[in-house]
Amino acid sequence: MAQELKHVGRVIATNKKVLVAYRTLPGDAHYCLIVPTENLPDIYHDALINLVESPAGQEAYEFAEAMDRTQFPDGSRMLPALHASGRLIKAPTASIEMTPTTGYSIVLSELNQVIAEQRGIAVDDLSLKDSFEEKKQDATPSATVEQVVSESDTTVAGPNDTPEATAKMYRSQADKLAKEAAKFRRMAEELVPTKKKA
Repeated sequence: MAQELKHVGRVIATNKKVLVAYRTLPGDAHYCLIVPTENLPDIYHDALINLVESPAGQEAYEFAEAMDRTQFPDGSRMLPALHASGRLIKAPTASIEMTPTTGYSIVLSELNQVIAEQRGIAVDDLSLKDSFEEKKQDATPSATVEQVVSESDTTVAGPNDTPEATAKMYRSQADKLAKEAAKFRRMAEELVPTKKKA
């Protein structure tokens, strides 16, 4: 029987192969973060494939954890390097099909539902929120999923995207940006309060 591999899949609409960095995103459980592998430079592609096939890649809850601990041959850490080069793409989980073996596939949104049911939690609670908070406190520079998502303007369209669903997504993004702007305003006020005009 062929070896089962976690974190590998394809975009349903195009059949293009991807590695799934995060199966769900904090506060946005119906989206994931993927790395399309087709147009990667060979040096990146081969290193990523070696990592996903390694015990470290297969033991990772989210592939991004393994990427954040591993370097490309040029010495750059995989996750920040892929983020900086715009190669981490936000996509609807319903548009990605996981392919752990050649004879089996499952839509990522369905897989997330199965995992959530097995753990007795909601799909919204699958993301690694605690590790994101720890990374924010960590002094070493690292691309957290929240930074990657908030800075990424590239998305893969879902197969069932309607104007209503797209509008809902835009409203959700606007709410997140408004919260982030308010947080930065509070931080600025704590540093140097705004002087009130008499």
